[in-house]
Amino acid sequence: MTGARVLLRTLTATAAAGLVLLGGTPAPAYATASATEAAGGCRTPAPQAPGTSAPHSLTSQGIERTYQLHLPPDYNPRRAWPLILSFHGRGNTGAGTEEFSKLSTLPAIVAYPNGVIGTGDGDRQAWQGAPYAAPGVDDVAFTSDLLNTLEDRLCVDQRRVYATGKSNGAGFTGLLACRMADRIAAIAPVAGAFYPETGQDCRPSRPVPVIDFHGTGDATIPYAGDADRGLPAIPDWTAAWAQRDNCAKRVRDRVTEPDIKVSRWVGCDKGAEVRHVAVSGGGHTWPGADIYSGGGYTTQTIEAHQVLWDFLRRHRLPRTANH
Repeated sequence: MTGARVLLRTLTATAAAGLVLLGGTPAPAYATASATEAAGGCRTPAPQAPGTSAPHSLTSQGIERTYQLHLPPDYNPRRAWPLILSFHGRGNTGAGTEEFSKLSTLPAIVAYPNGVIGTGDGDRQAWQGAPYAAPGVDDVAFTSDLLNTLEDRLCVDQRRVYATGKSNGAGFTGLLACRMADRIAAIAPVAGAFYPETGQDCRPSRPVPVIDFHGTGDATIPYAGDADRGLPAIPDWTAAWAQRDNCAKRVRDRVTEPDIKVSRWVGCDKGAEVRHVAVSGGGHTWPGADIYSGGGYTTQTIEAHQVLWDFLRRHRLPRTANH
């Protein structure tokens, strides 16, 4: 990134739904992004029209990789925008995740990368960290390359880059939090498949805020874990992040809707926070999805995209020599 960066205004947050649900308070308006926070693509013409989604590609480790890119309707390259990376589940696609997740309705740039076809039944795209991932493919390096590309082409606020995903893609966000905490401000996994590699030797360079969603009736990635596959119980996984973030205490759980219970850990280092949203009887699904997102019950009492955004947008990377 060069001295061509200039003082840019960031987007004023408009999404407010879900704060009461998770016990939050209204977030302050976004501050102005400094020259060192804004990406080199600021004041550069966008690669597509605002308000559209389009496929793009890049080469990473000698492999052509693809992603779906969505720009908000009022995208302006004179403002530094938050960026959400959304990782699909095994066998799905970025475009498919865009359809059910509603992430493209948020006031942010959203990129939906595509994985590489892995092992096991069928030609199914997958992400690093799972036993069925494509051997030798470094998706962490790909994510870094993707971020570099997006920051070169778009006006991205480098302190407000977030990762979410579903199932295998959600598990991959955990790996990113472990290995790319210097570039990913916070994560929001949904129905996460947290295989052992995604948590092994996890020593993030900073405390990472986490909001996790999981159905207690998930038959694909059981809420209570699956020892045969090395999958942890979901409450144990979130508690482990609270420990990494050195959170002071877990506050009393709140039943916020008939089928929603929220757990929170507070007093974490450097303003981090850990939350878990349990959907009673929920299946392997995206909360609030209006079309098929997986097997089992899909709650309509919350909208995951709104709830995760109200959490994510409150967190940003600390200022450093590079931010």
